[in-house]
Formats: sequence, C-alpha cells, structure tokens
Amino acid sequence: MAKDKKLYLKFVDADVTGIITMYWDNAPQTCKALWGALKKPIRWRATHAMFSGPEIMMGLPKEAQNFDPTKLPPENQTVIPEAGDMLWFYQPPNFFKNDPTEFWEIGLFYAHGGRTFGPTGWIPCTYFAHMSEGLDAIAEQCRLIRIEGAKWVEIGRL
Repeated sequence: MAKDKKLYLKFVDADVTGIITMYWDNAPQTCKALWGALKKPIRWRATHAMFSGPEIMMGLPKEAQNFDPTKLPPENQTVIPEAGDMLWFYQPPNFFKNDPTEFWEIGLFYAHGGRTFGPTGWIPCTYFAHMSEGLDAIAEQCRLIRIEGAKWVEIGRL
C-alpha cells in the first residue's frame, strides 16, 4: 500500500538518519515521481538555502531524473513550511535572471521560520512529505552546514 512507503535521509559522515513519511493522499503524483526516482538511493552534497531560512537543499542526480518534472501538477502547495517539512521544486533553465541552470530540488526545512522565498519573491512548492522520526539529530547536522559547508546526504526508500 502506498501509504506505507517511506523514505530515509541520512547524513553520511555523521551516520545520522531521519525517517520521512510521504503524503500520498495530498501529493500523489509528486510522491509517485520521487518514489520512482529513488528506486536506488542517491547521494548529494546538501547545501544551505540563502533566502528561505532553515532549509537544506538537495538535488536529484541525472541518473535519478526518470520523470518529466514539467508534467507534475502543483500539489499541496505551501510558502510557509514548518520544521520537518519536505518540499519539491523544479527550476527549469533560465527560471531566475542570469541563471541558465536546471535544478531538481528536494528541500528539508529543519526548524520553524522558513519560507519559500527566492530571488524572484514567493515561490509555492509542493509539500510532499514530513520527517516523522529523527528530526532533532538531522536538524543539528543541517545547522552545521551553515558553518562547515556542504555535507553528503543519502536519500532512499526505507
């Protein structure tokens, strides 16, 4: 049953893991796409957000980009996420001024006070999951990114 399908996020070097409950009822197409993309766990150097507050951002590497992000509808949108919320955002090429890059983003908000605000203003994002276990230890690692720089994270199916 889809509702039983969960993910994990692990800070590789610190060996700290959180469990992620997906919102299959509220964001079914996004959950299906990301579940398919994470058939094999991925590793990514997570960075800290500049505009949105207490958020780390991870991308999907090319080998996990097995769906068309432009076909995902807006689902369960928010601009004011809470601690533990996991958001999906696709940045097509040239979305931001003078930025030709494409980015497939999974964001984790690790504390209160976040917002999906970027260089163009408010950007609604799909709220597809919530870190339901281990957030305190994960949040500690997220805070360290601001001081120490990018850290390797692994995301996969539980």
